[in-house]
Amino acid sequence: MLGKREPTVYGSQTLQDISNDLWITAEKLGISLDFFQSNHEGALVDKIQSCLNLHQGILINPGAYTHTSVAIRDAVAAVAIPTVEVHLSNIHQRETFRHHSYLAPVAVGQISGFGADSYRLGLEGLVAHLRRCSH
Repeated sequence: MLGKREPTVYGSQTLQDISNDLWITAEKLGISLDFFQSNHEGALVDKIQSCLNLHQGILINPGAYTHTSVAIRDAVAAVAIPTVEVHLSNIHQRETFRHHSYLAPVAVGQISGFGADSYRLGLEGLVAHLRRCSH
């Protein structure tokens, strides 16, 4: 629904626009990228778990699951892959129930409030973290 749902909050870029930007950023950073989207909590948990021994990092926008999903939090903790949480809007400027993230305590970082740029900033931060830790 990106680009259609509440554009004053989430911007007008579509998920495809964000994906395209991430592929360009990944190429500039010299990394490979896997892009996945689902509205289903279980599918997200399955995808996180499938990253074990396959990917070095996870960039995730858990959407509303940020504030409700112990399952996604536990999946990230279980795989122990450096994870960056991203949000288009600044969740701390919104309704009080959005201020809490179940994922934040098991993530290496959180980027929010920069619209679609949050994804690029999150990916750059994740790659920088991985490169620092590999030395």
